[in-house]
Amino acid sequence: MSARTFKDNYILKRNRYRIAAALSCWIAVAAVSAQKDAPLQLKQIIPLPGVEGRIDHFALDAANDRLFVCALGNNSLEVVDLRKGERIHSISGLGSPQGVAYVPESDRLFVANDEGGICKIFDGRSFQPLSEVNLKDDADNVRYDDAAKKIYVGFGSGGIAIVDATDGKQVGSIKLSAHPEAFELEKHGRRIFVNVPNARHVAVIDRETGRVVATWKTDLAFANFPMALDEASHRLFVGCRLPSRLLVINTDSGDIVAKVDISSDADEIFYDSKRNRVYAVCGAGKVDIIQQIDSNGYKTLTKIDTAEGARTGMFAPDRNTLFVAVPRRGSHDAEIRAYHIE
Repeated sequence: MSARTFKDNYILKRNRYRIAAALSCWIAVAAVSAQKDAPLQLKQIIPLPGVEGRIDHFALDAANDRLFVCALGNNSLEVVDLRKGERIHSISGLGSPQGVAYVPESDRLFVANDEGGICKIFDGRSFQPLSEVNLKDDADNVRYDDAAKKIYVGFGSGGIAIVDATDGKQVGSIKLSAHPEAFELEKHGRRIFVNVPNARHVAVIDRETGRVVATWKTDLAFANFPMALDEASHRLFVGCRLPSRLLVINTDSGDIVAKVDISSDADEIFYDSKRNRVYAVCGAGKVDIIQQIDSNGYKTLTKIDTAEGARTGMFAPDRNTLFVAVPRRGSHDAEIRAYHIE
């Protein structure tokens, strides 16, 4: 090889390295810039070492910065200190816990278990068991009506149990046509909206009479599991898995007013009234953010990458935070991710 050819090759390689380095730098800057501009910013990761299997629903003790996490596949309820950023306790020996509610007035935890249908009640400080309500089968989602001091628990082949939040005694039951999934309570009305996927409808319950007063079809979109409510605009958001779609229902008429395609395996939906957004937490490893343009207009704003199987979480509007549960995958421990909403 001549000296000139060697020099030409050297210059060519050097220029290639410079271009490659500049390109890598540009990609890194673009990635950081994209992350910086994203509407969700990952701010905290709280590991849950030893927690195996699926993770289900959450509850928040806002006054004491505690998050309660149903570790369904681990048969435990994990207690997370958000100030310390770590797990501080684990209530073990449960039967596939699916739903949890925290009652701040009495410092009580109501934990619904799939196995045996037992809703267990624990002291919120010592975590000692206090009592239980036997619902026979598949106790699932739990909601707390703080005005009426009542706990509502979906269970079995079609029912919602009503439990006195003060003494832990069951005081009633509402019959449904099939097993209930997510449901929402009106704060300024008397209705409960319930996803009943096996019946392929949303049931509307009058809380005062304890009866179903209407059923709304989901228009050939099935497996309606998650739900959220924009009570001010009279809009109900229903997440379906077959196909993967968000339905928007007018709660005055029961009519579907909008449909938006979402990522697969949605198990949690939240409405952000401050920003007029819907967050769909999807097991496909995405959080879909849908912007509400007006009460009948919606568009996908963006999709935030999370992790495969991360389909449950909790939205804390006063903290501008969306919590997402990531189950264990391979050598990576299960974790709770806290995303700040920009």
